[in-house]
Amino acid sequence: MSKLVTIFGGSGFVGRYVAERMAKKGWRVRVAVRRPNEALFVRQYGAVGQVEPVLCNIRDDASVLAAAAGADAVVNCVGILSEVGKNKFQDVQALGSARVARVSSEQGVMNFVQISAIGANEDSSSNYARTKALGEASVLKYFPEATILRPSIIFGAEDQFFNRFAQMATLSPFLPLVGANTKFQPVYVGDVAVAVEKALLDSSVCGVYELGGPNVETFSELMKRMLGVIQRRRLMLNVPFFAAEIMGQTLDLIKAVSLGLFPNNILTQDQVKNLKNDNVVSANAKNLGDLDIKPTAMETVLPEYLWRYRVSGQYASIKNSAKGLKK
Repeated sequence: MSKLVTIFGGSGFVGRYVAERMAKKGWRVRVAVRRPNEALFVRQYGAVGQVEPVLCNIRDDASVLAAAAGADAVVNCVGILSEVGKNKFQDVQALGSARVARVSSEQGVMNFVQISAIGANEDSSSNYARTKALGEASVLKYFPEATILRPSIIFGAEDQFFNRFAQMATLSPFLPLVGANTKFQPVYVGDVAVAVEKALLDSSVCGVYELGGPNVETFSELMKRMLGVIQRRRLMLNVPFFAAEIMGQTLDLIKAVSLGLFPNNILTQDQVKNLKNDNVVSANAKNLGDLDIKPTAMETVLPEYLWRYRVSGQYASIKNSAKGLKK
C-alpha cells in the first residue's frame, strides 16, 4: 500500500501545493482542515479516494488524533497572520503545533515537516514571531530529526501579499506602506512545496532551512514591481512607524470594543512590530540551494496572476499593441 501523509492546513495557500505534489508522487494524502466541505477541490489532485479532506481543529486532541492516525508522515502548514475569534497566536502556532507533534509522535509517525517563518524568535516582542519559534521548539522536542522550513513572504496565485496590494491599487490613488525600507526575499509557493516534498522523500533532509527567492528588495521596491506588472501608477506613502503604531493600536481597540465584529484585517500592532525587521535569509542558514532547488524569480510568475488587476485585464497587451495601428 502507498504511503500516507497528513497535511494539517492542507487546503491553505501552501498546503494545497504540497498535497498536489505528494499525490503526483503516488502518496495517499489526508488533508486536515476545519471546514472539509470547503476543501473538496483537493480531491482533483489525485485518483479517486487518493486525496481526502477530513475535519480537524488543531486546538482539539481528538480531531488531531483522528487525522494523524496511520500516517507515515505529517506536514503542519497551519498558521495565522492575525488573531481572529478563538484562533490566537498562542493557541494555534505554539500550542497547536505542539499538539500536532505530540500526537503524531504517539501515533508512530516517522517524518515531520513544520512550516514556520523567517524571523521566528522566542525573544521577539511580536506574538507572531514568538509563537512560531515556540512551535518549532515543540516540534523538535518530539521529532529531533524534523525539518523546519522558514519561508520569507510567499508569492503565488493565491497569495495575500501581492494580491492584496494590487487590489488596493485598483481602488485607491495611493498605497500606504508601513516599513517601506524593510527588506524581503519573496519565495515562490511552488518552491516551498518542492522543499516539503524533498523533506518527505529524503530522510537525510532535516534541520532548519530558511527559504527565500533570488531577489532581495525593499517593501517599496516590491510595490513598484507590482505596479509595473498591473500597469498602474500610484503614489506610495511611507507611513512612519510611530504613526503605524498609533494606527495599529486604534484598529486593535476598535476590534476589542466591537467584540470581534470588526476583525481588523488592515493593520495590527503585532504586524507593525514584524515590519520593523528585515525578512531575508540569514547569511549562514541552510537554504533552497542546500535542497538543490533553484529559486523561481518573481518576474516569471507575477504576470501570470496579477494581470487581472490591469485596467484592461487579460486584454491589456493586445490593446497596447493595437494603439499604433492606423484607424
